[in-house]
Amino acid sequence: MPSDRYTEVALEEKKRLFDEVKADPRYKTYLYGCYECGICVAACPSARFYDFSPRKIAQTLAREDVELFYEQLNDDVWNCSQCFSCNRCPRQNSPGGLITIMREVAVKNGLRTTKEALAGYTRIIYKIMTTGTQVSPDMLQEDAFPDWGPQVKAVSQNLDVWRRALPPETLHTTGLSWQVEERTMHELYAIWKMTGTLDMIGELDEGLHDIMEEIMDDALEESGLPTE
Repeated sequence: MPSDRYTEVALEEKKRLFDEVKADPRYKTYLYGCYECGICVAACPSARFYDFSPRKIAQTLAREDVELFYEQLNDDVWNCSQCFSCNRCPRQNSPGGLITIMREVAVKNGLRTTKEALAGYTRIIYKIMTTGTQVSPDMLQEDAFPDWGPQVKAVSQNLDVWRRALPPETLHTTGLSWQVEERTMHELYAIWKMTGTLDMIGELDEGLHDIMEEIMDDALEESGLPTE
């Protein structure tokens, strides 16, 4: 049963977001109906550590329980590790796929809870999307990633060790740990702009969006690839 946490949000708004999820072309291939067998929960690593159940996500959507859907959209979808272990469902449901759609809708609509959940990831988004390379060790700080567990504290306390163990170029957060082909990065920039991925980031962090758009537009203008 849904709680009373989001009673201030109009039912019409909750239904609008539900309809946006349901209208996604992937929706019908991700949801066929639930046996309530629990296989997806047994396979789910997140269910071991959080009050989280992929089965409940599938059931809520199948029953079109708009109130519970809105609660899950705010409270549950970011607990999913997106490993898709749940795809072993005998009914061919994909709770992980449904959660992917729900996350995209939450981002596109700039939900407050989504901004809070992703606040610590802006530097990671910036580095990966502008350089094509992985996270630098000094990005892993305990206060930014409390949901990553106690190992983040251990990493942050031994950064000098991690830096010596990695290629020299990763010593700075914007340095490269490997060189990505320039043409490849420019093609990715074009894809992210033309598919609206960059616009989604603007719903979460306008400042980050503006910085990344400037970087991408300059690179695309130089390469001759389209920006729209």
